[in-house]
Amino acid sequence: MALPAHSSLERRLGPFDAAAIIISNVIGGGILFYSPGIARSVPSPWPFLATWAVGGALAFAGAMAYAELAVVRPKAGGEYVYLDAAFGRAAAFLTGWTSFVAGFSGAIASTALIFAFYLGRFIPGASSSTPLLVVPLPWVPLTFSVQALVAIAVIALMAAVHVRGVGPGRLVGNVLAALKVTALVLFIALGLTVGTGSAANLQEPAGPVAASSWLLALVPVMFAYAGWNAASYVAEEIRDPSRNVPLALGAGTVAVVAIYVLLNVVYLFVLPIGELAAVRGSVLDVIADKLLGARAGNVMGIVSLVSLAASISAMTIAGPRVYYAMARDGVFLPPAAEVHPRYRTPAKSIVAQSIWSGVLVLSGGADALIRYTGFAVVLFSGIAVLALFVLRSREPNMRRPFKALGYPVVPAIFTVASFLIVANAIYGDPKVSGAGIGIILAGLPVYLLFARRHRVARAKKSEV
Repeated sequence: MALPAHSSLERRLGPFDAAAIIISNVIGGGILFYSPGIARSVPSPWPFLATWAVGGALAFAGAMAYAELAVVRPKAGGEYVYLDAAFGRAAAFLTGWTSFVAGFSGAIASTALIFAFYLGRFIPGASSSTPLLVVPLPWVPLTFSVQALVAIAVIALMAAVHVRGVGPGRLVGNVLAALKVTALVLFIALGLTVGTGSAANLQEPAGPVAASSWLLALVPVMFAYAGWNAASYVAEEIRDPSRNVPLALGAGTVAVVAIYVLLNVVYLFVLPIGELAAVRGSVLDVIADKLLGARAGNVMGIVSLVSLAASISAMTIAGPRVYYAMARDGVFLPPAAEVHPRYRTPAKSIVAQSIWSGVLVLSGGADALIRYTGFAVVLFSGIAVLALFVLRSREPNMRRPFKALGYPVVPAIFTVASFLIVANAIYGDPKVSGAGIGIILAGLPVYLLFARRHRVARAKKSEV
């Protein structure tokens, strides 16, 4: 169903804005919490660092493939658009469905709860999870606590900012991203120069590393890098996409990889890998306390709050563009395709995502959904890069102002690596992965319902 001309989005984002969305989207709770678990799977310093480096290299390879896809199809929606072009609308819908149900909404809910937890360090009681009220809905009771209310307030605040336009959203996102990067770079510099650590920690393994464990560790690493493709979701709003989309994807991804690898070097500089594996909670706080003294933990707590707020902001921008694209194609709730007449944003998509994120906060289901569908981040990005091969073959004469670096070898490595990681995740934890597959496939009947309604609407329109 065609949309009125006034319903289009505006191209108001530059390369720095788009790169800031990537940096904010990626650097969040993952680098705060995942390293100890990865150290347990890979208890040797250099193989541990190699997981982060390889994950970063794969993210960059994927980013360059997405850059070509986005330049050829500079539309809102990211891999939804690419899977639709290469494999059909049903496959595209499943990635959008997973993004709404778990990918973006679940990540926003989880990140907002972590934000409330950190806020409790400075405002006593903000992180209290003691139930204030329980609404006994069937199967999924909703539990209200101070922590949950703080999390919902943060989600609502970010939604309000981004509903009001790309301008306010860009300002908030850029400031938060700049503060985040500056603080982390200073922390890395201080940690490796004036901190109390030991380079010997980089040479002392705590145990052997199995190939299967190393591959399995790549799943949380790739999930920590999730968001490297964020600029592709807003491609429809980036000025001069042929130039600025590849620039944003490349620069944003390289910046994230450098920060992640160097942060993990600092972690190992301070703690032997066996002690790192034993850390519970935020590793950044523990490292800051040991490295720079007790007060540094409070400083890094503020850094963490900024980092988490930036992540919520970026996901509040990116996710709704997927639902907007789906609704524009007639396979999602029609209001999601509406653009605010004044602010020129997919306002109802933003609100819908925020409401669902709030429900996940109250139900406590965010972490479970993320755990079940974590491999889907790798799966759908692998399928999207595979779409590059399909579209190159199908559209050989299509103008491509930017071409994926190292094609076909580098995109092929990314695709094969992605599928191996997914296969290993399913083999290593079939119950959790099976639940994730069930959640993804549950989108099929929903797709059939929307597709049928869209066909009926088009048929009625053609009769008029």
